[in-house]
Amino acid sequence: MRHPQLKQLALAAALAFATLSSQAEAPYSFAATPGKLPKNVVPVLYTAHLVPNLTDNTFAGSQTVDIDVLTPTSRIMLNAANIEIDGASLSGTGFRELALRPQLDKKEETVTFDVGRQLAPGRYQLALKFRGEINREARGMFHMDYKAGSVAKKMFATTMEPTDARRMLPTWDEPAFRASFKLTVDVPASFKAYSNTAVEKQEALPDGMQRIRFGATPKMPSYLVVLVAGELERSSDRHNGVDIGVVTTEGKKESGAFALESTKRLLGYFNNYFGQPYPLAKLDQIAIPGGFNGAMENWGGIVYNEATLLYDPKKSPDHVRQGSFEINAHEVAHQWFGNLVTMAWWDNLWLNEGFASWMATKATDHFYPDWRPYLSSMAERDYVMELDARKTTHPIQTPVLNESQAADAFDAITYTKGQAFLRMLEAYLGESDFRKGIRSYMEKHQYSNTTTADLWSALEKASGKPVEKLASDWTTQPGFPVLKVEQSCEGGKRKVTLSQQQFRLDEPATEQRLWNVPVQVGTVGGKAYYTLLAGPSTTITQSGCDAALVVDPHSVGYFRVQYDTASFDALSRQAARLPDTTRFKLLSDTWSMVQAGRLDLGSYLKLVSGYGEEPRLAVWATILSNFGTLDRMAQGEPEQKLIRRYLVQVVKPRFSKLGWDERPADTIEDKQMRAMMAASLARAGDLDAIAQARARFASFQADPSSVSPAMIDFTLSVTGRYADAATYEALSNKAMTAQTGEERNRYGRALTNVLDPALSARTLEKALSPDLPPQLTTRIVPDVARSEHIDQAWAFAVKNRDALMKNQDAIGRNRAFPSIVGSSADARHADQLEAYVKANFGEDAQAEAQRVANAIRTRAAQKAMLLPQVRAALN
Repeated sequence: MRHPQLKQLALAAALAFATLSSQAEAPYSFAATPGKLPKNVVPVLYTAHLVPNLTDNTFAGSQTVDIDVLTPTSRIMLNAANIEIDGASLSGTGFRELALRPQLDKKEETVTFDVGRQLAPGRYQLALKFRGEINREARGMFHMDYKAGSVAKKMFATTMEPTDARRMLPTWDEPAFRASFKLTVDVPASFKAYSNTAVEKQEALPDGMQRIRFGATPKMPSYLVVLVAGELERSSDRHNGVDIGVVTTEGKKESGAFALESTKRLLGYFNNYFGQPYPLAKLDQIAIPGGFNGAMENWGGIVYNEATLLYDPKKSPDHVRQGSFEINAHEVAHQWFGNLVTMAWWDNLWLNEGFASWMATKATDHFYPDWRPYLSSMAERDYVMELDARKTTHPIQTPVLNESQAADAFDAITYTKGQAFLRMLEAYLGESDFRKGIRSYMEKHQYSNTTTADLWSALEKASGKPVEKLASDWTTQPGFPVLKVEQSCEGGKRKVTLSQQQFRLDEPATEQRLWNVPVQVGTVGGKAYYTLLAGPSTTITQSGCDAALVVDPHSVGYFRVQYDTASFDALSRQAARLPDTTRFKLLSDTWSMVQAGRLDLGSYLKLVSGYGEEPRLAVWATILSNFGTLDRMAQGEPEQKLIRRYLVQVVKPRFSKLGWDERPADTIEDKQMRAMMAASLARAGDLDAIAQARARFASFQADPSSVSPAMIDFTLSVTGRYADAATYEALSNKAMTAQTGEERNRYGRALTNVLDPALSARTLEKALSPDLPPQLTTRIVPDVARSEHIDQAWAFAVKNRDALMKNQDAIGRNRAFPSIVGSSADARHADQLEAYVKANFGEDAQAEAQRVANAIRTRAAQKAMLLPQVRAALN
């Protein structure tokens, strides 16, 4: 699943971590795995029949669960949420059917049956009849209203992760309880239905209905169950006997062609890499017109928001194609990491998500090296390192005590830090040994669950290196180190001293944490060799002193590097000639040193001045992002004009070489860089860039094909930002009539980007619209806030809290209000957030509020430090 946002531990979880981190994690054991449910009864096969009613958004269901009683018990407990159970009974061989009375615990989301007698170990059947709701928000089974042309349509889909399968079926809804599922569903005759497995039987029913029965799934956790039905169409292909399909709403089949070809290529790549062939007979990629953002890796039936998967080569920018492939790769990788082998409990979620993210980047680089996905992943790593350099961070392995904390675990630490750590570990162990270890891990644990101990054991055996000792530092400790680099030349040899300390942006660390740091040290143009920094410091020797010293030249390390002055100056002088990865890391580490007060802003600006001919998109994206940070800090301050003037001076020469119009020789990077730089110039108030956007929008209204796909986002976002009432109305009309998720999102971003507060108030009202899908309405308020309307957006959210919260899914609930003020550099907003969340939300919501409040206060302190430096450097 793709939901990369940050979370912070609740106090209870932090105390649990203090106990956990003092002991090495044990290999997987079902009996020792955390969870609410007793381990004495386990499901084997769910045989369920569902009858959805899309008129009143309810469903009726019945199921028989084959269960194994492992040890004598008189109670059966499983999960249920927002479900009414109308009947229950228990039967078994030599056991007379017994009616049961459900005891529902709404707070704990469990249902318990007291059997009234001791059950001997053996196989039984638990039969249930129940009713539930088809939700508007993406929790369990949910419905979507959409339009095909001007015709209103309705369909339903499911999303179960982390703990929402219990909203559709009473289940043992914890990942260690693997079982098979065999679903049957009654739907209108005009519908097609898709699940984890292929349709086994289809029969007509009276009153225009049909019954569709699916085959049994492999043994899997309940969060992977999927059911989607509507007026859908499917394109298909085959690879090594696997039926591959892309499913869309009617009329969008052609936009699935790229995803279909990508899936075919990815299956072949992953089959080869993992050494285990994809185990199901079919794999459907299901694109739905709403419901949630991102995707969910259900085994055999992955569900995507259509905007993340579908690609129209005539209308879509290149970044849509790139995004489609990357998220496709992430979700297909999950068919092995997560589905075939599943983490035991949510505290090891990174075994699913970090690995899928790492594998997606690896696959993208294999097929599309000209996209330079590793550079892009470094930019993502910079983002998470900024989060991870504060006291409110948490370890990759985060203790999870309840459902709310399980949802909060889907964050940037889990995904992006997990991926970055794996990249560092793979580079240290070597690709061949790393792959050998992964293959062994897959073979040994297929159709089962694992902990990190199982993975470390496989990698350690394959590489012969002390993986567990090294890795545990990075997965059980929060934060990361900064490596201080000092060099001297003695007798023609260079002595390099590396020392480490925990890197922090908010306040000095008191824990004195150390890491086992695998680090490459070399010279520009020469080879680099690994050393393992296992203590506070180490000294190594190089044979000569002439070439410039470079640490972590391939930028695979999850750490910052702070050079001494001479080393920094030597690298800076030749910045433009450094390899891409070295050039990127020098820039990003320098900015981080400025944020931490370890280096002055003038040194960073001097370094940037050497990047004027920079050819790489990811490097420019980092430069412009850092200037954007300064710009937001200076909002309403006189220094903002100085920052914007300097940005224009830096960008204009490179942009002039690209020009406004596309050329046949343009690379993908050229086209994307042109649009990105144009948008930055416009945001800085450059009149020419604003005029270009307005002219293109006028042309676009007359003839949509007159604006190239590469420039459409620039055109609409800038037009929206500087819109007057008439322009706003035109954009609004287009948003409400858009036929695809990609177009609707693009117009939505234009409307949330608006500067005029009278118009932003109109945009905020759209967050209450029943005509827009929840995954769009939930983004409106925080996106308007980021467009310089924090106080306006906050007041709107407070006034309409209940209505807005109804649209939030499990992962979004604790993040809804913090996301509104998250871009602020005013400590007043931090106080406001913490007080409001404490007064209006539960205990588990406090951690995210505290994390965002800490980020705001850190930014406020940086503002006080950096704005005087802006004046000194740019006046």
